[in-house]
Amino acid sequence: MDVNSFNLNDQQEIILFDGVCNLCNHAVIFIIDRDSKKRYKFASLQSNIGQQLLKRYQFSTKKLDSLVLIYKDKAFTKSTAALKIARNLDGLWPLASVFIILPPFLRNFFYDIIAKYRYKLFGKSESCRYPSDELRSRFIDI
Repeated sequence: MDVNSFNLNDQQEIILFDGVCNLCNHAVIFIIDRDSKKRYKFASLQSNIGQQLLKRYQFSTKKLDSLVLIYKDKAFTKSTAALKIARNLDGLWPLASVFIILPPFLRNFFYDIIAKYRYKLFGKSESCRYPSDELRSRFIDI
């Protein structure tokens, strides 16, 4: 799929994630399980559309150490993306979005530590995990 043929409307929220990172894959499942409104679509950073979106929003296509949230033609990374995602999840997760008031350098300090050691702590897959038939519609890069 070509990113230009994919309609990024104002209500579409796309999460780009590291498809070979076990922590990232678990985070995607966590989000899907708490996204009853099905507002989020997903693509791996390594996928063709993921790479095109990274280029469109002027991010490196080589350094894949952050999830990316694309919403209303803006891209958010690291803790800002995570907190904006949490704001729309079921349960008490929207309460976490209050941490957005903290300066990004402080929030991202902890994010960067986890990102740096995520493969050592949580492992790495040889390839992106293929979603079940039930979840396939939530992914845009298949």
